[in-house]
Amino acid sequence: MFLYKKKLEIPRAEEALKGREEEMPVPEKHYVNGNTLKPPFPDGLEKVIVGMGCFWGAEKKFWEKNGVFITAVGYSAGHTKNPYYEEVCSGMTGHNEVVLVVFDPKIISFKDILKIFWEAHNPTQGMRQGNDIGTQYRSGIYYYNDSQKDEAELSKSLFQKSLHKSGYKDITTEIIPAGDFYYAEDYHQQYLAKNPWGYCGLGGTGVSCSI
Repeated sequence: MFLYKKKLEIPRAEEALKGREEEMPVPEKHYVNGNTLKPPFPDGLEKVIVGMGCFWGAEKKFWEKNGVFITAVGYSAGHTKNPYYEEVCSGMTGHNEVVLVVFDPKIISFKDILKIFWEAHNPTQGMRQGNDIGTQYRSGIYYYNDSQKDEAELSKSLFQKSLHKSGYKDITTEIIPAGDFYYAEDYHQQYLAKNPWGYCGLGGTGVSCSI
């Protein structure tokens, strides 16, 4: 019971695993569209980091959209430097399983990104998403500028009203500045393209987000 409880609490920095200096090796190209997976990215693109539960299914929601340059899965919003997947799953890094979305705002707007985010998962479940339980499955938007922050907060307020009307509880999504993004292991990148019948526990509420 103690270990279960700890996995539902984000550890303090002094409690977290220390990590390492070596960065995770990842492929040069995105498995689906062949674009470069790591920066520098072409001029004019924007990026945001989102957490929606298991990152395998969350990533696919975005790479399918026209205007998205690349997606990458990784770890963020915690304390441990360059963590491994097993360390994140232990609950002792503080990190969330997240997706980096790099997109062309001339083709797909940030509002469109937010609509996908809200509708593709249940943002009211705290430290879980469906049957996946733990701090690494929490809902989060990690923004890169004030404009993204304002749009994210407004969309949360609007979607909350719709959720309440449909009987759902309060949104638990954290909306905070983007910090370090650590790429996940090679086999996690674009996992559902490499493994079409792989696990995906992602499920929305069925409530439309009218931003």
